Amino acid sequence: MSYLPWAILALGAYTLVPILMRVATTGPDAVPSDVATMVSNLVLVVVAGVVIVGTGEQVTPHLNSPKIWHTVAAGLFLGVGILAYYRALSLGPVSVVTPVFGMFLVTSSLVGIAVLGESLTARKLLGIALAVVAVYLVTVE
Repeated sequence: MSYLPWAILALGAYTLVPILMRVATTGPDAVPSDVATMVSNLVLVVVAGVVIVGTGEQVTPHLNSPKIWHTVAAGLFLGVGILAYYRALSLGPVSVVTPVFGMFLVTSSLVGIAVLGESLTARKLLGIALAVVAVYLVTVE
């Protein structure tokens, strides 16, 4: 199966995350952003576990992989990023916080090009530049 349908599904699902987190972490009966992070990620762990069981994927053989430390590091960065993102959503408007957070698309692309040796084309460079301009236009009052 192609990666594109999965990317579109991720886009659709993730579109609702900042809206739901902003509602959850503000106003009367607000859930503290750190608690919201824990609960939402606990749900993520349960859903991932259900998928692993449903697909018959084996976990333990991969725990000895030398690349498991990349996964652990990614989890640490994910934790910091999501905690900070949810805190920002509890304090600021979705229309500003989410585009700034979304700049990870630009920075990840640049790191992929610089560190992983992915190709840099004029089209990719233009796309990255336009993304930066778009975020600037959305976030400046």
